Amino acid sequence: MTSVYLNGDFLPMSEARISPMDRGFLFGDGIYEVIPSYDGQLVGFGPHMQRMRDGLAELEIRTDLDEAAWRGIVETLLQRNGSGNLGVYLHVSRGADSKRHHAYPSSVDATCFGFTFEIPPPPVADRQRVTPYRVSTAEDLRWKRCHIKSTALLGNVMHYQQGQAAGAQETILYNSDGEVTEAAACNVFVVSDGVVATPPLDHQKLPGITRLMLLDILRRHSDIPVEERVVTIAELLQADEVWITSSSKEIAPVTMIDGKPLGTGNVGEVWATAQGLFAAHRYDY
Repeated sequence: MTSVYLNGDFLPMSEARISPMDRGFLFGDGIYEVIPSYDGQLVGFGPHMQRMRDGLAELEIRTDLDEAAWRGIVETLLQRNGSGNLGVYLHVSRGADSKRHHAYPSSVDATCFGFTFEIPPPPVADRQRVTPYRVSTAEDLRWKRCHIKSTALLGNVMHYQQGQAAGAQETILYNSDGEVTEAAACNVFVVSDGVVATPPLDHQKLPGITRLMLLDILRRHSDIPVEERVVTIAELLQADEVWITSSSKEIAPVTMIDGKPLGTGNVGEVWATAQGLFAAHRYDY
């Protein structure tokens, strides 16, 4: 994974240089996306690009790159870095100014960066072969603009590390009203009595692309009831199944929460159905 994209050029990673005055470095003033690909096929490219445009618009960052240009960059990165299972990381910061000042500068060019990295093969919808997740829970202490996929991820990183320190692989978060928001790096789904539910989108949650695709796939290609509604932490702890979703994990089943088995402690049947449907339609977007 040696070839990267930086501001119009493809070059070796070892030669890529960004100014220490870049506002992405100084302020976390930027947006990023991670797009998975399997054997050169991109998963959810269109929705990822729409979320990037939305985030850049909210931060008032402008680039000359449209969706076609980004697709060309992504495809070139994949060609230069080999086939197989690769994630593509795209990063746009406001750019480098001559001074450190909180206000947005008006005359700097955005920094556009991209690289690839190896990812595991796509999950298989097999309850016996999947590796279930252990998670912890914690009150959500991040900022109130989580719907922006900002490069300023310290709040998420601290919550993720909190789970790691507790021997878990993720941390599911809830607000002061006891309502589940999301996980440190994932969206959250629960299954109770055959009904799949996930918290509705708002400023407390990132609009995950896997979340978007999964909801659409279940509604269009299955009879499984799906709800977007408030999910409490009490309901999560009593659910039949809990899933965490992200572009790198797709749909990951959870079987342990705060050191205790969830339900029977086994991966659920609804998960297997959902993961199978997702695998069948992951390239439709």
